[in-house]
Amino acid sequence: METPVVMNELHAKINSYVKSLTKSEQKVAQFVLERFDEILHLSVTDLAEQANVGETTVLRFCRKLEFKGYQEFKLALAKNTVNPLSNLHSNLTESDPFQVMIQKVNASNVQAIQETTGMMDSKELNRAIELILSSQQIHFYGAGVSGITALDAKSRFMRIGLSVDAQLDAHHQAMAAAMLSENDLAIGFSVSGSTKDTVDALAIAKANGVKIIASTHFARSPITRIADVVLLNGGRETPLQGGSLAAKIAQLHVIDLLYTGVALRIKEKALYYREKAAKAVADKAY
Repeated sequence: METPVVMNELHAKINSYVKSLTKSEQKVAQFVLERFDEILHLSVTDLAEQANVGETTVLRFCRKLEFKGYQEFKLALAKNTVNPLSNLHSNLTESDPFQVMIQKVNASNVQAIQETTGMMDSKELNRAIELILSSQQIHFYGAGVSGITALDAKSRFMRIGLSVDAQLDAHHQAMAAAMLSENDLAIGFSVSGSTKDTVDALAIAKANGVKIIASTHFARSPITRIADVVLLNGGRETPLQGGSLAAKIAQLHVIDLLYTGVALRIKEKALYYREKAAKAVADKAY
């Protein structure tokens, strides 16, 4: 893999490739050159739509610049932002006193929940709850930190008696998705909405007639195109902020909304299984 170039060098590199690009790819190049600062917060679908081209054109453009794909291209941008500390935390500056750092991190995490609440469509949330209640099996999918979110979701819903599962290995995800039927449900977590392993597993499930719920920050992204219900969450992140706690908190907030909504609908069953679950692990603590 080529060592990422600094921003002004990347700008020059794009200019040097312009004449060798197709007309559609030149549209992408022009958009990128004019709006460098916006790219980090655009999904591949967003960029394609704003540049008035297809997603495959964006991917070809990135590969012609010798990047493996759109995410690696954005990574090259993220590594050389004006404030390098923003790659650790978007609100930090080097001059911040320790107490200010604590306050900024706290504010960022609180904001992630507030953003998620503001972005949440109550009708979509209700549809998601109905799908969970009417499904025989529910599989949760995610990669990286979103994979841990999927395991969190499995743990929560298992405690109220639902038949749930989550796999971290991409091959196991694909195989599990292939075993689902039209009576089942698949729920995918991806902040970017462009995580290939997650989207691929959901697509396999979709081909079997499985209903799909997607939780993502980007309303226009590959994962939302195959979803029957989309639950948007706050806490966006740049490529170098992958795994940020704010994004994780936003995902967990979505899970909590789903879990609480389902538990209230099946209150007696939920209480019964929560008690059974608690008793099952009671002797695991001193």
